[in-house]
Amino acid sequence: MSDPLKIGTRGSRLALWQANFVRQALEPLARPRPVVLVEIETAGDQVRDVPLPQIGGEGVFTKEIQRALLDRQVDVAVHSLKDLPTFSVSGLVLAAVPARGPVADVFVSHRYRRLEELPAGATLATGSLRRRAQLLHRRPDLRMIPIRGNVETRLRKLDEIEIDGLVLAEAGLQRLGLEGRITERLDAAWMLPAVGQGALGIECRDDDRASLSLVARLDEPASRYAVQAERAMLRALGGGCQMPVGTVSSVVGNTLTLRAAVLNESGSQRIEEQIQGREVEAESLGRQLAEQLLARGARTLLEGSGPA
Repeated sequence: MSDPLKIGTRGSRLALWQANFVRQALEPLARPRPVVLVEIETAGDQVRDVPLPQIGGEGVFTKEIQRALLDRQVDVAVHSLKDLPTFSVSGLVLAAVPARGPVADVFVSHRYRRLEELPAGATLATGSLRRRAQLLHRRPDLRMIPIRGNVETRLRKLDEIEIDGLVLAEAGLQRLGLEGRITERLDAAWMLPAVGQGALGIECRDDDRASLSLVARLDEPASRYAVQAERAMLRALGGGCQMPVGTVSSVVGNTLTLRAAVLNESGSQRIEEQIQGREVEAESLGRQLAEQLLARGARTLLEGSGPA
């Protein structure tokens, strides 16, 4: 019997859904080689009661999986792309980006039908500085509190404690069959998603030709170009996935449109820019958009925010 193709993944219900999605896509391509999941606990999974920057910030949900990949304990790694740092790890390559899921952020509440219905002083919970800054930019009268945990844990906290609402990623709720908990999809005109939100990133070792060949067949070009542009923009800004930077992109025909906003931590200042060009120039477009944002003072806003 052939050695199995091993997929490294976190053990949360959402991570396992995503890894199983990839496993099911790879199985007919890999036959007769079996495809199995290997659950790996990350730093972000081990420490759940402190803010992410205090346990390392960047890569807290990916480093251990990447280490297992480099050590040949697994052959493929499946990540939520928004968790994957934009700076590459020597020996690894982002081998595929499958068709992207929904990218929106959503408002979840038992008490109010729309975010705009929240009264002044209402309590809203989010674990994301990006969401917090954009929410405060639009509604500086809200009281923001931090929240950590997987999707189910956050929903349970909404049910158990006195908060008026949560803001979460639509993709996670959809993948877990929890769309019914969505109260309102927030408009990307003002709530820009995280870099890579809704997308999966599949990593392999750069010298593993067999795995690279299999995984490459799961790549969806429009999604790949979109996230390439987003990640190039964030990398050029020098920001990480914990910074108050939002972006939204689209590919229509051969044209890629990329829009991004940088805020300070309080949400009182916001800089936004947009760029458009050929999809094959995704990396260059991302860098150019970052240059436009930096020219308008984005560095000052990011340095004032710090990692969070």
